[in-house]
Formats: sequence, structure tokens, C-alpha cells
Amino acid sequence: MSGENEVREASQQFYSGLTKMLDGDLNVMDTIWSHDDTVTAMHPIDGRETGWNEVRNSFVQFAKASSSGTVEITDQVIQVQGDLAYEIGLETGQFTLAGKPITIKQRVTNIYRREGGQWKMVHHHADLSPSMIDALKALA
Repeated sequence: MSGENEVREASQQFYSGLTKMLDGDLNVMDTIWSHDDTVTAMHPIDGRETGWNEVRNSFVQFAKASSSGTVEITDQVIQVQGDLAYEIGLETGQFTLAGKPITIKQRVTNIYRREGGQWKMVHHHADLSPSMIDALKALA
């Protein structure tokens, strides 16, 4: 399998994991992400998390406030260079967040690194989502 196809498969796992996370299941996220202290995330709800513990906690907190939905990537472009790869695309989906229906359509960049022969997510960055931010403010 080519590096690009391997990264495409890792991406599919990541987006499957995001969808499962919406219903509180973090197993795929635990598997697809690197557990390194250098991983980072810049989610559509603002802020930046550094290190696996912070990144995982951000997903745990989001999972507590969300339910019933799907997230996927479209218009995907993948570039592979050695043991690093990135993808850009359009992240789309619908789900419930803090009791409010949310529809997303935002630009996204994901970076993967080959670790032990497997592609692992090391960075996720999505455009800010005002509707997601507003929904979460209701919980504060």
C-alpha cells in the first residue's frame, strides 16, 4: 500500500473516531493519535492543546457535551514526505452540542507521523466555529 493510501486509511480512522466520540466512545481516538508530548490540537472551539494528555482531555470534555452525529472530511488533499504527512480538506458534519443542533463546514489541516510502522495523528487544526463556541458558552 502506498504512503498516501496508508494516510488516507488513517484519516478514515480519525474521522470514524470523531463520529464515535460524539457519543462518548474515545477508543478510536486513543488508537489513531500519537501519545507523544509534542502532539497538538487547535479545535474549532478555540484554544490550543499541547501533549497527548491535554489533547485527549479536550476530546473527553467535548464528548461529554455532544451526541448523535457524524463528522467527515471532503475535498481531501494528502501529501506524504518520508515519515510525515499532511492532509487538508473540508470538515463537514452534523451533531448535537450542549443540546443544540450544530452543522459544521470548516477548513481543516491534519498532520500524521509514521510511528512503529503506523500513521498516527500528531496535529489537528480546524477553523473556528462560532456556532460551536456559542453552544458551549451556554454550559458555562
